Amino acid sequence: MLKKDELDKISESIRFAESNTSGEIRVYVAKHCKGAPLEKAYKIFHQLKMDSTTLRNGVLIYVALSDQKAAIYADEGINTFIQEPDFWQETLDLMLSYFKKGLLSEGICKGVGKAGEVLKARFPVSENDINELDNEVIIEE
Repeated sequence: MLKKDELDKISESIRFAESNTSGEIRVYVAKHCKGAPLEKAYKIFHQLKMDSTTLRNGVLIYVALSDQKAAIYADEGINTFIQEPDFWQETLDLMLSYFKKGLLSEGICKGVGKAGEVLKARFPVSENDINELDNEVIIEE
């Protein structure tokens, strides 16, 4: 799995991305993914109650390291405003290109950064913004 310093780097990338937006980004890391990663991401998104953010602007980045599978699931508040139809697939492809080189944490950080960019454009940080979701990486046991 990922080392502590890599997990810290990912958490810091989440904090940085969220410093410019009211959006919420979470990263969930599993060892294996049985089935389609997007279906798994959808289930986890709802289990984590990420669909309960005030502006419905949560993004889950799901990664199954051993299987080199990943998915990005964004709430309806975000997807209604994304103009590029392939934005999430391009973000995922960028992440996977790093994974193939063995640069797992770097790939995740790149995905977090791209998610942060789209969130910042549509959901800029407000004066009274509160962090609705934890920034720590979730590791599936």
